[in-house]
Amino acid sequence: MIIDTNAIVSVSEANQNFSRVTRIADKNGQAVIFKNNKPKYLLVDIESNPVLDMTDDEKIDVVAARIMERYRPAFMELAK
Repeated sequence: MIIDTNAIVSVSEANQNFSRVTRIADKNGQAVIFKNNKPKYLLVDIESNPVLDMTDDEKIDVVAARIMERYRPAFMELAK
């Protein structure tokens, strides 16, 4: 993966100024967050990134599946 040096942010900077990181992702399509001087995380603008080329319904399905899996015990309890 080729990393644009203008899209690199440290973890501490991302923690303190996340809105700046999102602006970088908006401008470049992605922002690479470094931890211990190595690329660790990738913030991707889903709407502009061809790797994640999905319809809005597909995006909703992905998010819904993640929420269902994460909170399954709570949903099971509520279903009783």
